[in-house]
Amino acid sequence: MIRYLIVTGLVFTLQSCVPGFSEEKEKISALNNMLQADVDFSNRSKEAGMRKAFLEFIDDEGILLRGGRMPIIGADAVDFIASVNDSAFTLTWSPEGGDISGAYDMGYTYGIYQMQIGDSTHKGTYVTIWKKQAGGEWKFVLDSGNAGVEPADSSALTE
Repeated sequence: MIRYLIVTGLVFTLQSCVPGFSEEKEKISALNNMLQADVDFSNRSKEAGMRKAFLEFIDDEGILLRGGRMPIIGADAVDFIASVNDSAFTLTWSPEGGDISGAYDMGYTYGIYQMQIGDSTHKGTYVTIWKKQAGGEWKFVLDSGNAGVEPADSSALTE
């Protein structure tokens, strides 16, 4: 009888742990898929140019936040991207992290971007908000960046 109670208790304990583990596994998988979309987006920018990459990865209602401008929304954002002459620079980036909603259908990534213009390299930070589309692919619904990233200097934190 004691053996039965121990085995039954163990079975109930394990069953109660499995859904949490399964949910965490699903969240990690969805987050990795979204982070991979960000990497794919950057790779496409490097291969085909910033304009083409942004046009492929923007949601129909996507928003661009750019310095000195009001938010550029939806069709206006697409028109803005389409008008960019990207022949003189290469824009790439690398996600440093992100998170995803409990429904696994929206999330954000952030990281460092690099713009190569001739022999000059400019770096900055970015954040992109992503939305999972009906077909399962990820498109961005908001993109923003800030210029100017300096190497980490721990002494600046103490001053």
